Amino acid sequence: MTALPELDVPGVLRLHAAAEPAVPLVFDSPHSGSIYPEGFRPAVAIAALRPAEDAFVDDLFAAAPGKGAALLEALFPRLYVDPNRNETDMDPAHVDGPWDGPPLQPGPKARLGQGLVWMRRPPGLPVYDGKIAAADLRARIDDYHRPYHAALGRMLDWAAGRFGGYYHINCHSMPAVATAMSAEPEGAVRPDFVLGTRDGTTTGPALIDCVRNYLSARGYDVRVDHWYKGVEIVRLAGDPARGRHSLQIEINRRLYMDERKIEKSAGYADMKTVITGLIDELRRFAAAHLPGPK
Repeated sequence: MTALPELDVPGVLRLHAAAEPAVPLVFDSPHSGSIYPEGFRPAVAIAALRPAEDAFVDDLFAAAPGKGAALLEALFPRLYVDPNRNETDMDPAHVDGPWDGPPLQPGPKARLGQGLVWMRRPPGLPVYDGKIAAADLRARIDDYHRPYHAALGRMLDWAAGRFGGYYHINCHSMPAVATAMSAEPEGAVRPDFVLGTRDGTTTGPALIDCVRNYLSARGYDVRVDHWYKGVEIVRLAGDPARGRHSLQIEINRRLYMDERKIEKSAGYADMKTVITGLIDELRRFAAAHLPGPK
């Protein structure tokens, strides 16, 4: 099969192809983007919105392409439009004007203010003075959300076509402590890592064990489906019966950054070394356990 082409859409996404010899391993970072589109008019300064970003996650996993794994990163902020939400995950009460798409059906994330377009920002304050214009919502879907999913689909289809399946890692970070916008109780202290599998439906146990064992052996507190179970991307990508395994990884931000300043901390270099080692471990795993329909 032909090599996966690189793709760079300014302000939208960047797809890094896997160096050869490639393995059936792909990564995506949908929430690390920090390029706020021109014309975006929130009710507060951009600096107040940055805590919603998974800052630096794309860089933590930057070694992946050189190790034979494709990597996709969003460049736009998830607060503007969230690739990890379904297109319909929006409260119609927050949309001004006639909507020309499928009926909007807000789910649990939208009810927390974190739907397709975030209406609230951490720790639960409003992003806008009012509603989102229907035309604006349509443009965000067409220009950002759909191109990201098209690129992700291209990457996953390439891996499945070449190897018969894939191991997909959906890369995220989480605040150290739960806020009023969180599913768990406000103030809950989060573990070091959470692996999301939507209760075991998006991947087989071998991939979970590979990641958990590697991190646990280095002294980290690792939980599986502990509040963070995975949302739209792993739901779409995961189909273990067809050899398509998808796992969400949440990294506690306190391990590598100053959450208040949105800056790398003294622990950043160590965490990047750990994540690069995890990529190496996943490469060995993927090469030794070629996916395919069961």
